[in-house]
Amino acid sequence: MAIRQVAAFAHLSDADVDALARDLDAIRADVEASLGVRDATYIRRTIRAQRLLDVAARIVIHRSRGRAGWMLGTVALAVAKSIENMEIGHNVGHGQWDWMNDPEIHSNTWEWDMAGLSSQWRYSHNYTHHMFNNVIGVDDDLGFGVLRVSPDQEWKPDYLISPLRNLLLALIFEWGIALHGLHAARDRALEVGGSKGGHELAAKVTRQVGKDYVALPALSGRRWRRTLAANATANILRNLWAYVVIFCGHFPDGAEKFDATVLDDETRGEWYLRQMLGSANFNAGRTMAFMSGNLCYQIEHHLFPDLPSNRLAQIARRVRALCEEYDLPYTTGPLPRQYWQTFRTIHKYALPDRFLKSSRSRECTEGREPQRFTTLSAVSTRV
Repeated sequence: MAIRQVAAFAHLSDADVDALARDLDAIRADVEASLGVRDATYIRRTIRAQRLLDVAARIVIHRSRGRAGWMLGTVALAVAKSIENMEIGHNVGHGQWDWMNDPEIHSNTWEWDMAGLSSQWRYSHNYTHHMFNNVIGVDDDLGFGVLRVSPDQEWKPDYLISPLRNLLLALIFEWGIALHGLHAARDRALEVGGSKGGHELAAKVTRQVGKDYVALPALSGRRWRRTLAANATANILRNLWAYVVIFCGHFPDGAEKFDATVLDDETRGEWYLRQMLGSANFNAGRTMAFMSGNLCYQIEHHLFPDLPSNRLAQIARRVRALCEEYDLPYTTGPLPRQYWQTFRTIHKYALPDRFLKSSRSRECTEGREPQRFTTLSAVSTRV
């Protein structure tokens, strides 16, 4: 399936696709040329603020006497963990801040505060997922190997328990990411040799479990149960939030899935188009954007995964203008709606094909803004 056989792109000529690539390259060049002190200050302040919030939350958990104080501290700890995971760990791991040449804030040195090993995640996520976004059989993040999210994925009987898997994955998302990274490391070892990653991951898990569930509770003395419960609850809350944000960026209506043949002789412009159609945003103000690691701008993040997250809102205005200029879809909507569509898709495709009533073409267009579509017979006006 060539990218321009997708209805939303069928009106584009080769010249259009090349022009779009140049326009997107220009956005990248403009942002890269303007990176400087303001951006470096942003990430350093974010790291300091996150660490202060983490410490303050733990103090409240330890010193508070009532349930309300414990709940306040636990929620604050969950917020701190979410910021560390998404706005810091995820984005540093993408190399968004490597241009600073700061050895402490670099993709090769940052280890995030969750079970998965950063180095394994960088391969499975930065390469396998971002290069091959939503390509069936190539992108391992498409359903994370346990969920069916497209009718083009062959149905298997074990998909019947997808609703249960979906709930379990949401609750233990950090562990799903850890295992996902391990499987990617093993696949890579089979191809190019090297370590399969089992020992490295075991060491990271030992450190993480030891910190959250042994060392920190032990430091609380007689109040160790409060600390243990707070750490476990905060991790679950962080897992649920990360799961919602990630799934809403890839599986709601309008986020296209592709056959592997789309990769044949794919040009840079076609790669850009695939990232745009294979991703989805959700509407967010500044606070929610920050808490999501700015992944409410998933389309822009997939176009420019190594550009700093604090620039994505600025980039989004230009990308949306290009979508209007080229008559391309720009999939976004309220977070509850985006998640409902994702939830519906997971439950819908858990069933065998004979039970499905809606066609693939309808699934691909539900939820998009009608005025942003073009039909197969549309004619490009660009030259």
